[in-house]
Amino acid sequence: MTDLAGGDAELIAASLEEPERFAALFDRHAPAIHQYVARRLGRDAADDVTAETFLTAFRIRARFDPARAGVRPWLYGIAAKQISRHRREEVRALKLLARTGHDPVADSWTDSADDRLAAEAAARPLAGALARLSAGDRHVLLLFAWADLGYQEIAEALDIPVGTVRSRL
Repeated sequence: MTDLAGGDAELIAASLEEPERFAALFDRHAPAIHQYVARRLGRDAADDVTAETFLTAFRIRARFDPARAGVRPWLYGIAAKQISRHRREEVRALKLLARTGHDPVADSWTDSADDRLAAEAAARPLAGALARLSAGDRHVLLLFAWADLGYQEIAEALDIPVGTVRSRL
């Protein structure tokens, strides 16, 4: 996914003179950032981390370089850094998911009770494995799987080489 028509980079530039223009960027990207953060940390933390992500983005918007990265990976990179600050809660939540198999954040994506039970049973070992990954590996994997970012976007978001992204996946 690329920046939406209307130009996210142009919105950031315009917000330097007219700060209220940044709200359009929030409106476009906050739901996806919130969903990604909620899957990593839970809904309660997602509200705070999403707010922190956009507050940080607003504060550092003058340093945004459209030649280096798109707005979307830039925002996910900021979110990843905010998530790192909440890492202990994330690891605790993944360990709880590994023990119980219940993901309170996941949407109800199965219709039948049998499918739902099978999905929850499969979530236990996956959550345990995610909890054991290093923070860097977990960031790469979850940006790929949950945020639907490509290799280049993940590299830009985390400020690491594309080869590192490939090796971590």
